[in-house]
Amino acid sequence: MSGSEAMQPAVQRGPSIAAVAAGVLAASVGFASSFAVVIAGLQAVGASPAQAASGLMALAVVKGVCAIYLSFKHRMPISLAWSTPGAALLASSGAVEGGFSAAVGAFLVSGLLIVFAGLWRPLGRAVAAIPAPLANAMLAGVLLGLCLAPVKAVAELPAFALAIIVTWAIVARFKRLYAVPAAVLMTVVLLIISTDLAGQEIGSLWPILVPVTPSFSLSAIIGIALPLFIVTMASQNIPGMAVLNANNYRPDPGALFTWTGLCSLIAAPFGGHALNLAAITAAICAGDEADPDPKRRYWAAVIAGISYVVLGLSAAAATALLAASPPILIQAVAGLALLGAFGAALMGAMADQTNREAGVVTFLVTASGIGLLGISGAFWGLVAGGAIYALTHWRAAAQ
Repeated sequence: MSGSEAMQPAVQRGPSIAAVAAGVLAASVGFASSFAVVIAGLQAVGASPAQAASGLMALAVVKGVCAIYLSFKHRMPISLAWSTPGAALLASSGAVEGGFSAAVGAFLVSGLLIVFAGLWRPLGRAVAAIPAPLANAMLAGVLLGLCLAPVKAVAELPAFALAIIVTWAIVARFKRLYAVPAAVLMTVVLLIISTDLAGQEIGSLWPILVPVTPSFSLSAIIGIALPLFIVTMASQNIPGMAVLNANNYRPDPGALFTWTGLCSLIAAPFGGHALNLAAITAAICAGDEADPDPKRRYWAAVIAGISYVVLGLSAAAATALLAASPPILIQAVAGLALLGAFGAALMGAMADQTNREAGVVTFLVTASGIGLLGISGAFWGLVAGGAIYALTHWRAAAQ
């Protein structure tokens, strides 16, 4: 061996310590900050505790495996997440005609639409072309109910709710990223102290996938599938691509959208509602903290994927604990997790003075929770706001 060869630094093939830490952190934050929202949403549309646990596990495992594959394939930190706004949409929609099997049918339709948006560019462009005030207003209307839950929880369970909220507020002052996981940890501690789990069957705590035979109804497709597709694409997939682009990664968006749709189709028969590109947790894996070398940050997303698979195996235990707790307490934690998203959506809906009225109408109709013809308020909010938006611009063009 020559002297020059001996002086060359060894090539690091595995993940760095920073990448491992970033990946574990991203998965822990992503899971802890929103799994309560997913469970609340699935149960709202008719899932039993076992079906909700199955859906949560399917989402976590599938997104973990897919993130590992895509990150290795592209050598980029490609992170996946479940659609938290989509879960909030389910929580606001409530039970649909046909029960959970009809909801699963809507999940499959939404997944197919995401696949088509990736394969057929005009559909993807059509979603991106939805006026931002309307998309943000619909999202804000969907999130409002859960964001009110912490206030309602203080009235119903003041001691528990205040302990959770104070924990969230104090931690947020120092590190906002850890605020919701800290609130979740406080909730778990309070539930363990106060809830009698002695009667819980040990077998029910093991991870089990529960297949659901889908059924299809027009009301579920219009009331769940279409709004779920729109909110997942507009508030998750498109921002997820923006995070990657901001960190100088340029994957083909159509291919990634297609993969998230395919993964959604895999998870749907087991109760999973939707998967998409991650945004907030993606920033953890794609940023400088994950690794000084941008070419090696994909390891952070790989570690996050592995962590999601491990966390997914705890879905049954997490669901059992939440099922034994007061529903308002779980909704309160979910509301705290969504406050930031609600504030950003509300600002986006009202920022443009010209279209503010259309945004307000969309927000109010969506938040009202009306279910005309068995179709949820999110769809009618877009219809009503879209009509005001079209009228506003037609009037401006005529002047």
